[in-house]
Amino acid sequence: MIQTVDSTSKLAKDDSRDSFVIVRKRELEMLTTEVMQLREFLPKVNGDLVEIMHRSRTAQTMTNQLAQDQEQLKQECLHLRSRLDAAQSECQKEREEKLVLREQLWEGREQLQQQAEFCTGLGASACTLLWSASSKEDAVKDILADGKLESFLTLAGQTLESFVKSMDGEAVNEKQDFNSHEHQFVMALAGVITNVAAVTCGRDFLSSSAHVLLDTLMQLLELMKTGVFPKLKVLMLMALYNVSISVKGLKYISESPGLLPLIWTLLEDGDQEVCLHSLRLLQSLLLEAEVVALMRPGVLDPLPLARIRQLASSRHPALRLTAQETLDDLGSLWDVSPPELSTSESDRGINKAAHVPLA
Repeated sequence: MIQTVDSTSKLAKDDSRDSFVIVRKRELEMLTTEVMQLREFLPKVNGDLVEIMHRSRTAQTMTNQLAQDQEQLKQECLHLRSRLDAAQSECQKEREEKLVLREQLWEGREQLQQQAEFCTGLGASACTLLWSASSKEDAVKDILADGKLESFLTLAGQTLESFVKSMDGEAVNEKQDFNSHEHQFVMALAGVITNVAAVTCGRDFLSSSAHVLLDTLMQLLELMKTGVFPKLKVLMLMALYNVSISVKGLKYISESPGLLPLIWTLLEDGDQEVCLHSLRLLQSLLLEAEVVALMRPGVLDPLPLARIRQLASSRHPALRLTAQETLDDLGSLWDVSPPELSTSESDRGINKAAHVPLA
């Protein structure tokens, strides 16, 4: 309770009653003014305070949520770090294993290369010995009697095909390794085939049971570019020439639509031996009138007479003679009545087989 007094001399008389405070009138008025101002601004302050408290609670909630999210992210980060450490450890382990495997791979490749070189060298040596032995007629008869010739010829054809198809034309033209085991191997295989075909029983076998091999030889001669391994071409041509001595062999190879175009292409080869044996194969075809009658359109068009005349002027004696004989055969071909193709003998009795001794 507040009272105003004019003098400070008047005091409360009984201390047991409520205490009074003496306030100056001027201070009371100031206090009243302040109270009225507070009453006027208090609702606004209360509204702002409520809003602030609401925002504070919201912020506190968000803070708590962020703290929880942060803790969860922290746990996830620790988990990911643990997985990363495990992955890095596994990666390091795999890298070490990879290095070991790579070293083993290089060792395996080196061993495989050594084995391949050994097998190629062994095959080259064995086939070279067989090539030398097959130059004797009795040896070829023994080979036929053994019954393993068909499987050998299949393997030989596949090997020749693989070798020819693996050659890169331009690269081989620039550098041909004639002394490599691989080249000696295929040369020996082709030499054995040629020598087998040089014996009557051998070419009969090729003419009746080795059509796939004969087709392969003609296809490979077509694939091999000019100037590429001419000695191998010569052996293949000699093998076809020997087969053509047989009636069945001549009939089979002459039925090939690509044979004459192949011969025309080989006549353009830069190697004289290739041209020589191409002409000999052509001669073997021309000497059988019935065969010529069947393929006469192919002989007439497009016959490379200009190229044959050019070869007839060669400095190579055998090539010059064979080219001249071919021109004579072509000149008199249609003046002779075609006799019937003999079927009473396995060989035509015209050509002399070409044996290939060990080169």
